[in-house]
Order: sequence, then C-alpha cells, then structure tokens
Amino acid sequence: MMPLPSNLDGEDVDMTGRSLTLLVVATLLLFVASNSLYVIKETERGVLLKFGEVVSPNLEPGLHVKVPFVNNVRKFDGRILTLDSQPERFFTQEQKALIIDSYAKYRIADTSTFYKATNGEESRASGLLAQRINNRLRNQVAIRTIQEVVSGERDQLMETITRELDIVAREELGLEIVDVRVKQIDLPPEVSESVYRRMNAEREKEARERRSQGQELAEGIRAAADREVTVISANAYREAQQIRGRGDAEATAIYANAFGEDPEFYSFTRSLRAYQDSFQSSGDIMLVQPDSEFFRYLKDSSGGN
Repeated sequence: MMPLPSNLDGEDVDMTGRSLTLLVVATLLLFVASNSLYVIKETERGVLLKFGEVVSPNLEPGLHVKVPFVNNVRKFDGRILTLDSQPERFFTQEQKALIIDSYAKYRIADTSTFYKATNGEESRASGLLAQRINNRLRNQVAIRTIQEVVSGERDQLMETITRELDIVAREELGLEIVDVRVKQIDLPPEVSESVYRRMNAEREKEARERRSQGQELAEGIRAAADREVTVISANAYREAQQIRGRGDAEATAIYANAFGEDPEFYSFTRSLRAYQDSFQSSGDIMLVQPDSEFFRYLKDSSGGN
C-alpha cells in the first residue's frame, strides 16, 4: 500500500479538534441556556432571588431569563389551598368547653412577604396560619355563648374571623384568606354523656307532656263525636217514628176507607188471614165451639149465620 500524504493527517487532526471544540461549546451553551431560562406556569407564583435576596417578586406566568449561579428562582403553588386544622378545645363565655374542628381556604397574595416569612415552605406557612386561626377562634368563642357559637351567630363568627385573619395574614405571611369555616362542633367526651342524659330526660319529659295533651285532646274529640252520634241517632229515631206514625195513620185510613166501601169483603179477608195464621202447620190445635163466629165463613161463604 502506498503511504498517505502527511498533510492529510494534519487535516484529520484539525477536523477532530474543531469538532470537539464545537461539541464543548454546544454543551456549554446548552448548560447556560438550561440555567438561564425558566418557566412560570399559570398555576404558579414565583420570586427571583439574587444571592438569596428577593430582586423580582410576583413573577408573571411565561418564559423568563436569569443569570446562572447568580439568580435563583423559587416557585410556589398559586392556586387556592386548604388548611385542615386539628380539632381544638375552646371555652365559651359561660366557661363551657367546646371541641371545634375548622378549615381555611387561602392563597399566596404577596410572594415576597410569603418567602420572607416562611422561606417558601408551604408546611411552615400552614403551621403559622393554623396558629393565627386558633387565636382568632379562641378570642371570638370566648365572647359568645354556646347557643351563639353553635347556631345563633355562627355565620357572623366565621365572617369576623375571615375578615380579621385576612388582614393579619396579608401583612405577616403574604397570604389572602378566602374563607374560614367550622366543620364540626362537639362537646368534650367527659361532658357529652351527662349532656346526653340531660337532653334525653328533657325529651322524655316533653314527650310525656305531648302524649298527655294528645290524650286530653283525643278524649275531647271522642266525647264530641259520641255526643254528635247520640244527637244524630235521636233525631233519626224521632224522624223514623214520625214517618212510621204517618204511615200507620195512612194505612189505617186506607183500611177504614176500604172497610167502609165493603165491610163484608173486609171481614172475609180478615177471616182468611186469621185462618192462614192459625193453621200454618199440621200440628196446630185449636179448641173452639163449633158454632163459634170464627168458623162463620167456613160454614157459609157468604158469612151468613
């Protein structure tokens, strides 16, 4: 084989060196770009730091540029977050204990204040906010009775706590308090049983009173119904007797008129009815004189003597 010219070996070396240089430059550019560009999403809030100091708070969503190794970006969740507090014991105006379970809805309003107060840690922000919620609840419950806390002024209590806590949280933590709500209010376990027994006794007493009132009312209704039945029956009997009397009088008048028209025929029909009533069965026996008036029409159909 013929040996390659020496100038070709130099060109290969130069090409390899240029390629390596370009590769290194591209790698450096990619590294710088990856450390210089950052994105803030629509659901995020962020701050730009320079050696740990906030230089650009409340970064807008989109693509941004920073100086590598000089600037640092901290991103936070910009959506509405929920803080579910642990149930706590609070005392009312009557020094009665209540176990109140609450929650709060909040979001970051000022990223600079939020970062300075919590170092950008959501768990720390939740702890600080929970303390302030408990303090506001304790103060508001202490000036109200149990009735007011449970139902009477519950909405007003929540509105007052939300308004006051929002002012404090904005100034101290950079948070906006959207809402504070009470999930559940319970009595302490040591008094729940006694309260239950007292409530049960009161309900039983009320039930007995209601039953007594119901029985009294039922007796009155029953007596009124019986009285009305008696009156209706008496009126119906009177009307029936009157109708029966008029019917008997009319029947008597008809019979009298018929008897007046043909007394002999009327006497004959009465005798036939008497014969029929007297001899309904074969075992009937009648002892009378043969010449009795009863047999007048049996002896002579004309009824002659």
